[in-house]
Amino acid sequence: MLAWWVERPGPLAGSPLRFGARPDPEPTAGQVRLLVRTCGVCRTDLHLAEGDLPPRAGGVVPGHEVVGVVDALGSCASRFAVGDRVGVAWLRSTCGVCRWCAEGRENLCPAALFTGWDADGGYAERCVVDERFAYALPREFDDEHAAPLLCAGIIGFRALRQAKFPPGGRLAIYGFGGSAHLAAQVAVAEGARVHVITRSREAQLLALELGARSAGETPPDEPVDAALLFAPAGSLVPVALSNLEQGGTLVVAGIYLTQIPPLDYGRHLFRERSVRSVTANTRQDGEEFLAVAARIGLQVATQSYPLDRADQALRDLASGAVRGAAVLRVS
Repeated sequence: MLAWWVERPGPLAGSPLRFGARPDPEPTAGQVRLLVRTCGVCRTDLHLAEGDLPPRAGGVVPGHEVVGVVDALGSCASRFAVGDRVGVAWLRSTCGVCRWCAEGRENLCPAALFTGWDADGGYAERCVVDERFAYALPREFDDEHAAPLLCAGIIGFRALRQAKFPPGGRLAIYGFGGSAHLAAQVAVAEGARVHVITRSREAQLLALELGARSAGETPPDEPVDAALLFAPAGSLVPVALSNLEQGGTLVVAGIYLTQIPPLDYGRHLFRERSVRSVTANTRQDGEEFLAVAARIGLQVATQSYPLDRADQALRDLASGAVRGAAVLRVS
């Protein structure tokens, strides 16, 4: 099969990814193998390629927003049949027995493994996945538009739920890429007044098209009940907190963030303002989000690339040239 893998993490200008032939993976017990149709390009893939996330497996194939068709079953695999369309997301496996798994917080499992980080993902013509961690996909979304739901969508949904703002409340979203444009639609559908903060004029226009109350380069004039930070810029944390209503929550939704400047307790945190991070997702998050996405008719903005141009997709993502979510067309 053809695939991309991380040869030597570093700046994109140094071509850290290599493209070529790899052996087809074979499913083991409880796994299914997919003929990959599409794979979303996530900012986490960029962090992995550039070394912001230290690789956990040598020569790993990135990609954790995978849409494919089952073409082989491992022993004991019975949840799906050959020919079924399924999705593969970031969370690849958990131990199932630790306190975090027992409490329904499997995203915090110390033994959790992740697609495209610990094991090969979807920048390839085939991949394997434990059938327990695969998703049946809503038929409302075709292959290209289903792919971003599997990480950008799920993570944004979890971030939105962790924000816990009141019905009809005011929400600020910092950064407006693949994840943010999906979370914003869920918030709008649930009655929130959404304000988007992004430097990209094209992203501002997209935000307004999708129902945002305002979109610009600075926070709104009114304080907000909650804020989601998707841009990996720690410098935005005090900015977001300064515009947060008392009792409000700032949720940092990314896996990587640059250094956070010093915070002033009275200005940024007093009056029960809080900052919390989001770590991966649970399978329940995924199932709930996919159902919501189908129910509200979520619009997924995509920019597609052939598999052999995955490196260009990452460069466009890094430079802010992607409208919505980048997706690789694999087969």
